[in-house]
Amino acid sequence: MIATSPSVQRQKWDTLSFVSTLYLQPVLDLLLKDVPAPWQAEVRLGLQEALVNAAKHGNCLDPAKCISVRHAASASQLWWVIADQGGGFRHPCGCDDAKDSNCATHPGECGRGLYILYQVFDQVTWYDGGRELHLGKVVRQPRRLPLIR
Repeated sequence: MIATSPSVQRQKWDTLSFVSTLYLQPVLDLLLKDVPAPWQAEVRLGLQEALVNAAKHGNCLDPAKCISVRHAASASQLWWVIADQGGGFRHPCGCDDAKDSNCATHPGECGRGLYILYQVFDQVTWYDGGRELHLGKVVRQPRRLPLIR
């Protein structure tokens, strides 16, 4: 279990904002600076999925709308808070099946992107009507090695 995102007072948060785009390589490079090498590929995949969703589905690729990312790191955990300026997101499936596989209870509603987020991150939580996504990752977890090497 991962701890909740650290408070702003106890942790140094960095902030990055950019216009809605699918050209994410430089953004991802900056967001991965504190990620240990063995976890970089896996976390890159998860962050790319989250940022593409914010740009494409949240902001509808509108270059007048921005995406902001706050991120923080400790010795064993990493956090990202991704916010878009879209109309919000209502998680299509409240069941736990979306976290483990393609949800058979709600076919077609729990997509590949959500599955990737739940596989890569230890904490996946939406706030502000789905306009803000909190992601947490434990990087010193002896029970599991990275999915991608």
